[in-house]
Amino acid sequence: MSERMPSVLLGVSGSIAAYKAVEVARLLGKAGVRVQVAMTRGGTEFVRPLTFAAITGREVLTDVFQVASPGGGAEIGHVERAHQVDLVLVAPASANVMARMVAGMADDPLTATILSTRAPVMIAPAMESGMWMHPATQDNLACLEERGVKVVGPVTGELASGRAGMGRMAEPDVIVRAALAILRPGDLTGLGITITAGPTWEPLDPVRILTNRSTGAMGIAIAQAAQRRGAQVRLILGPTHLTPPPGVDVRRVETAAEMLAAAQAVLPGTDVFVATAAVSDFRPQQARDQKLKRSAPEAQTLALAENPDVLATISSALRARGAARPATVVGFAAETEAVEDNARDKLVRKGCDLVIGNLVGPEAGFGAGQTRVLAVARDRPAVAFGPALKGDVAEFVLDQVLRVRDGSTPEERGA
Repeated sequence: MSERMPSVLLGVSGSIAAYKAVEVARLLGKAGVRVQVAMTRGGTEFVRPLTFAAITGREVLTDVFQVASPGGGAEIGHVERAHQVDLVLVAPASANVMARMVAGMADDPLTATILSTRAPVMIAPAMESGMWMHPATQDNLACLEERGVKVVGPVTGELASGRAGMGRMAEPDVIVRAALAILRPGDLTGLGITITAGPTWEPLDPVRILTNRSTGAMGIAIAQAAQRRGAQVRLILGPTHLTPPPGVDVRRVETAAEMLAAAQAVLPGTDVFVATAAVSDFRPQQARDQKLKRSAPEAQTLALAENPDVLATISSALRARGAARPATVVGFAAETEAVEDNARDKLVRKGCDLVIGNLVGPEAGFGAGQTRVLAVARDRPAVAFGPALKGDVAEFVLDQVLRVRDGSTPEERGA
């Protein structure tokens, strides 16, 4: 017996971003998802229901009293759909529909279904920056998240007014990827994934260290996504103020040598090794027991020693000795220029199966904001993604890991 096709109720509310919902519906259908569209009156002002009916092959719900006739029996549409769907996805979610969801209103087929369903609910907000940042909208957002509603986006970009700012709906592929992560949460079940994250600290003396701008946000996001998708996750985490996800096996380290030792210790249970950590290439040749004074003659020159290369050791050196190299090794290339060229060079030079390149700087790549990445693997074109939040990038990275492991190209997998 074939597995039941997952079902999504796609809610379209009154926002100019409604035109993007057509692509969301198309991509969901392409991914093997049964799509039923429900529209608010405002949504029908931007895109006609006929468009969605043509894309999905199903009548669009536009009236709360609309009657569905599955198998010849008349049933109220939103009641029937509330029990059939595996996910309610509202994209775009306007400020108005978010407020009505909080209030528990049920005067259109979308909000009525949301009130009736026990399926997960996800929203992709879309509105002007002023509306998004207004305390009422932020309060509504907090309330919805507290009730378990998942949120994807919004992002910073060009808005309908011609201004630029926060409030632009996430792109359709990002939304669909987040939806599929809920519909198919177990695609990493049985895999042991080890992730290195954060910076390393290399002590100069008891006060000073050599380090970098990494916060560990990317690695933590990948750990959280991998855990949700069924993997057994180990997170080797350098010093950071961020909190790792609960339930993940966390190994705290400070120096590059400690990070390498921790990674080697868990290799027997590692199928996928993801090296997001920004490991210091060098350490002070001698860490002093006492604070080095400015007036000391040796304070003018810092003698450095090379640190072990964690990624190359796990990938190339162990493989060369025939030891237990993980089946899939993923590196990250934080670059300030020529991202694809440098990522491809790292792929070959360090013996990786996949490298994720991203452009970094004082205001890009580090921390909790948006980032843009490029996935590079052998014998296939690079795949770009973003700009997107770290959680969305994490899902993209794990998707690329699966594609590398099963040998398919992005085109074959519908990317």
